[in-house]
Amino acid sequence: MKNPIGNLNKIFDSRIRMGVMSVLMMNEEVNFNDLKQLLELTDGNLASHLTNLEENGFIKVHKGFVGRKTNTTYSITRAGEKAFTEHIQALENMIRHVK
Repeated sequence: MKNPIGNLNKIFDSRIRMGVMSVLMMNEEVNFNDLKQLLELTDGNLASHLTNLEENGFIKVHKGFVGRKTNTTYSITRAGEKAFTEHIQALENMIRHVK
């Protein structure tokens, strides 16, 4: 018997991290406030999940300025794209076998 959850990535168990990765897969770069509004999260909640994804090498953080205001943007890394794609494929395989 094959393990149906063997290729799932535990880091993407969180719906918030799934949401962040989904947004970043569709956009080259997204700033903190846009992510916060899109996913309807508080600053602290989003920040902790972004830190987790960054520490695992799945996203890159770019800090800069727009005028005098700080602007933090996020983008997906190659490793993040690969890991997330594999996770989605594992979910699709699992769903296919349940039907």
